[in-house]
Amino acid sequence: MSKNAIPETKLSELFDAALQASKMSYSPYSKFPVGAAILTADGRVFTGCNVENRSYGLTNCAERTAVFNAVVEGAQRFIAVAIAAPKADYPVGPCGACRQVLTEFADGDVPVIFGTNFDNLKKATLGELYPYDSLHELAD
Repeated sequence: MSKNAIPETKLSELFDAALQASKMSYSPYSKFPVGAAILTADGRVFTGCNVENRSYGLTNCAERTAVFNAVVEGAQRFIAVAIAAPKADYPVGPCGACRQVLTEFADGDVPVIFGTNFDNLKKATLGELYPYDSLHELAD
């Protein structure tokens, strides 16, 4: 797990923030609200929700919205991620694009929790969700 283990209570708070963010989703086409919350290295939490567009390729996922919110406020190191998709039938992890964006700001050992509610959660690391992240080599 993460070098700086995140207490379960903090992860629960983060998932609750993601659930709350999902209520702000603009998803008139899919009817599939998603919320995300990111815990930064300095202890701040940033949230995001999915924002759809009738030109579907212009839709933005909740995870990327949270990342962009964090970056605009100067946060660039993430230590935990939570994703809530309350209308899903099962826990839905981040899409490939979101996994790629998250790896820009978070190490592979960062915990990612995702689910529909507190009774239906999965927990993994970013590295487990996005193995063989060779693009980190470009930053060196």
